[in-house]
Amino acid sequence: MSIYHKVIGEGYPIVMLHGWTLDHQVMLNAMEPLFEKRSNWKRIYIDLPGMGNSKPQLSIQNSDNMLEAILCLLDEIIPDQQFIVCGNSYGGYIARGIVRSRQDKVRGLLLMAPLIIPEYDERVVPQQTVLKKDNDLISRLSPEEADEFCSMGVVQGQTEWERFQKEILLPSKQTNHEFLNNIRQNGYGFTFDISFKLEHPTLIITGRQDNVVGYQDAWQLIEDYPRATFAVLDMAGHNLQIEQTDVFNELVHNWLNKLELDSFLLFKSRI
Repeated sequence: MSIYHKVIGEGYPIVMLHGWTLDHQVMLNAMEPLFEKRSNWKRIYIDLPGMGNSKPQLSIQNSDNMLEAILCLLDEIIPDQQFIVCGNSYGGYIARGIVRSRQDKVRGLLLMAPLIIPEYDERVVPQQTVLKKDNDLISRLSPEEADEFCSMGVVQGQTEWERFQKEILLPSKQTNHEFLNNIRQNGYGFTFDISFKLEHPTLIITGRQDNVVGYQDAWQLIEDYPRATFAVLDMAGHNLQIEQTDVFNELVHNWLNKLELDSFLLFKSRI
């Protein structure tokens, strides 16, 4: 089994899972700046099968299979180790599946604009809202680029466009859409309940204007995570880490500080 993954640093493993049709770059660009002054963290950025540099696998027909493939990879690269898991959008859905399946090993969880309800029509999402728009920038984009950017961008400026193009738009063009469409049709949602009470530092960040997965459905998770911080960011859509980078960074730093405090003896043993 060949699933592309990029490993940066040494220490306590922290697994990063991107969203549907994307690749590891969206997580790498969001998370790596936060580790510039932190040591003893082994960041594992994964390209989900059929996305990025990971080829489709015939054995993967639904999200149950996708989860199993990622669990096999983790068993291979961090066998018998405790770890932290982070997931964005669909990656957040898979991350919760990992928590449920590896409950004895997961010691922390970050959910960024997480997918909660697979069926779009059953989600509670706000109407599309644009709160900041650079009309001159939009006029210089191709019709396709403008349509993609404006369909989910709450803050539509130059900085946001540059990151959207690099981290969202270009990776989505490299995705094997036939493979992903098959998963959509055969079982986008898990066939089992992934609810599980995780007694370790958890951070759930949602966008107030997220018209893809919304923010209200994620609140139902709060009782599953007794040590959770839950944030709803204004002027932020589904790409909240791009549109509200400073607030995102502060929240994640706070979460990482808690993880380091919780794992003090483990970290100390590696110094």
